[in-house]
Amino acid sequence: MKFRRMKSLAMAWFAAASLSVVFVSVAPVGAMSADGPGLGTAVVPTETIYPGDIISSGQLEEVEVTNPNLTGDYAKRLREVTGLVSKRTLLPGHTISIAALRQPYAVTRGSNVRLVMNMGAMTITAAGTPLDDGAVGDSVRARNMDSGIIVNGTVLENGTIRVVAK
Repeated sequence: MKFRRMKSLAMAWFAAASLSVVFVSVAPVGAMSADGPGLGTAVVPTETIYPGDIISSGQLEEVEVTNPNLTGDYAKRLREVTGLVSKRTLLPGHTISIAALRQPYAVTRGSNVRLVMNMGAMTITAAGTPLDDGAVGDSVRARNMDSGIIVNGTVLENGTIRVVAK
């Protein structure tokens, strides 16, 4: 009799535990629910954007993500994409991979730039030409126009190259 009662209690507990499992949400993380947030947004082009094009907000729109299987590092907000340059063709209605974008170049190969080198309180400037394209913060090689020496430096916001001493 005692065994039967313990078995009944065990079965009741198991049934209650099983029922609680039924009520656990089976929706993917971040999925749309009655009281929770949706899957978020994604940025898609409204027109074809070609490699080398600077992306403007007029070419984009934010759309609600409806595919719970959408993965990868795609742009979720307009501000993440606006002003960047496309590395490949972006098609209308398709998400934009962050890897398909780059910062615009501040210096381009073959252009004329100013080379700046600081040594303590002394600043030396010279005319130069970059041997590589570079965005702000990139390390590039440049040729000193007067001496022909190739130097390495960092691209600054104003388009100059800060040369590092060897």
